[in-house]
Amino acid sequence: MTVPPLKKQRTHPETGNARIYEATASAPVNIAVIKYWGKRSEALMLPTNSSLSLTLDQDQLQSKTTVRVVVDADGKENDAALWLNGNREKLSGRVTALLARMRALRVAKEAKDASIPHLASKPLLIASVNNFPTAAGLASSASGLACLAFAVNAALQLELPPADISALARLGSGSACRSLFGGFVAWDMGSKPDGSDSVARQVASETHWPNMCALILVASATQKEMPSTAGMQTTVETSPLLQHRIQAVVPDRMVAIEKAIAARDFDSFAEITMRDSNQFHAVCLDTFPPIFYLNHVSHRVISLITMYNQVKSKSNGRKYTVAYTFDAGPNAVLYLLKEDVAEVLRLVNSYFPNGVDAASGSAVDEYYGLSKQFLKAGSKTVEESEKALEAEVSKGVKKFEESGGLKRIIYTTIGDGPRILGAGEAGEDVSLFTDAGVPK
Repeated sequence: MTVPPLKKQRTHPETGNARIYEATASAPVNIAVIKYWGKRSEALMLPTNSSLSLTLDQDQLQSKTTVRVVVDADGKENDAALWLNGNREKLSGRVTALLARMRALRVAKEAKDASIPHLASKPLLIASVNNFPTAAGLASSASGLACLAFAVNAALQLELPPADISALARLGSGSACRSLFGGFVAWDMGSKPDGSDSVARQVASETHWPNMCALILVASATQKEMPSTAGMQTTVETSPLLQHRIQAVVPDRMVAIEKAIAARDFDSFAEITMRDSNQFHAVCLDTFPPIFYLNHVSHRVISLITMYNQVKSKSNGRKYTVAYTFDAGPNAVLYLLKEDVAEVLRLVNSYFPNGVDAASGSAVDEYYGLSKQFLKAGSKTVEESEKALEAEVSKGVKKFEESGGLKRIIYTTIGDGPRILGAGEAGEDVSLFTDAGVPK
């Protein structure tokens, strides 16, 4: 995509008057069902095992990033400034490496065509926002780095295909490479030392399994104690179970889950998903010293879904109705079919008191979001059936005693890959920068 310059002269406190090239993009969160944990190369962000994720609808969960290239600035060459959720942040080594690689691609393009604008070494202003908790187990780094790579590609007019942008995004955050595609996405670990075959690919599009949904039960919106990067490295160095997982378990699971997705076989998909989540956290516990990402709310969710599946299977003939999975944090992602969302949501409400049902409309909206549409009571027959179901489930699982165990519930579906929201003059309304060149 070719991005025209903004015609207006802007004054920025760091760059002065300048002609500006700008692009604003959004990118989705992805939640893995076959987990990536551990790197065989930190510099190239090469994983110890392949992984597979589902891309969630970015209208509900997204990172949004504006990248501004200031052409006639007085600043130093290759400068970059970053604001995350309105706060000025220091660029990490990974982000710096990603920007350097993308600038190098622009240098090569300018060397081939002297008539195009010289953008490669110009200062970059970057503003990014997430509409969900950052660093709380909802893959904010994946969507954020995918969005950054996608927006830089547009702002620097690199015109790279999604597969190439995905490989670049991986340098910033490994799982970011999966957020460059919609639907069901695999990240093949590859074997080449240069990482050229460690790439993401779309297994199935977002329309392949139209009634697949997700309920995210947010047990904590605070930053986790052990960041994923540090946790991974410690696991690689100390966990014997990780070696068994990457050699003997994951390869077969990748084949099996791709087969389940192709056939829309929910029972197989659910069992593989839950087993892999369990093993991922077992690997974390096998790390020395151990890493704890789940909390007491997470454990109760696992018990509730396990018992619910057992009870429900007696009436619907399916082995599983819901699949839980947990990334590196306490928040549960429940994958299920749309026709089961209402019953599962009401069951979750009955086991996790929230104190918002009788509150103001705004509190209900904040807690439930789009999932509020499933709260309406069913027919008398449905109500009686759910009461009987709840009674049966309660024989194996105690209700959560404390109100507020869950902070909010997010309902979403499977979605598409990154989008360009605006560029040049056409992107001013969606830009995260003001006319003065500071974050809005």
